[in-house]
Amino acid sequence: MGVEWYQAGYHIHPTFPGMEHPSRRPPAATPITAALPVAVAIGVFGVIYGAAAVPVLGGGLAWWSSVLIFSGAAQFTMLGLLAAGSPPAAVVVATAILALRHIPLAMVLRPRLPARPSRRAALSWFLIDETTGLALAAPGDASRTLALGGAMAYTAWVGGTAIGIAGGSAASLEPVADALFPVLFVGLAGMTAASNSTVVRAVLAAVLTLVLLLVWPAIGGIGAVGVAILVAMAGPR
Repeated sequence: MGVEWYQAGYHIHPTFPGMEHPSRRPPAATPITAALPVAVAIGVFGVIYGAAAVPVLGGGLAWWSSVLIFSGAAQFTMLGLLAAGSPPAAVVVATAILALRHIPLAMVLRPRLPARPSRRAALSWFLIDETTGLALAAPGDASRTLALGGAMAYTAWVGGTAIGIAGGSAASLEPVADALFPVLFVGLAGMTAASNSTVVRAVLAAVLTLVLLLVWPAIGGIGAVGVAILVAMAGPR
């Protein structure tokens, strides 16, 4: 078995076959670069929401709903229920049930957040599915990743809503959103991967899912799950 030695300052680092030397490893993504594709996808959904909300809420309420709520799941649910003529109480109950998912998200992320309740309370505004994934995958300060990623996601959501209100077409962007949604979460899975091979498989799953949903939109989330299973089965055991 061959052994290579690398000298760095006063430290000697042995490397064995199959093990990368620390200096050869690619640098970790910064919170901003990691959050950028997530923010872009969220911005697209914001445009769709803004365009769809105008006939139901009007431009002013549509924009303020994104400013004050910042939850795509809750806002799209609210929009569908209001468009169907549901009473306000039903809308409140439905959105409150959706909000309960933030409890397990907070429980998972809590050990990596500051001890001071005031700081945690401030960061809770940015606690969404995507930013939780980014914060958990971050090698450094999770609170910094949550704050920066959350600020980018919030800006993209509110800005996308404004673009949709100003004249975006929800119908023309729906196929893109259908493709982006599963790809977004496959990408988050790739960020939490512990090895290069897992990252490669996550990226491959994202690309295959995007192609499948663009060619066959009707398959929806079932296709994304199928691709994920196939790629996982093809990996090392």
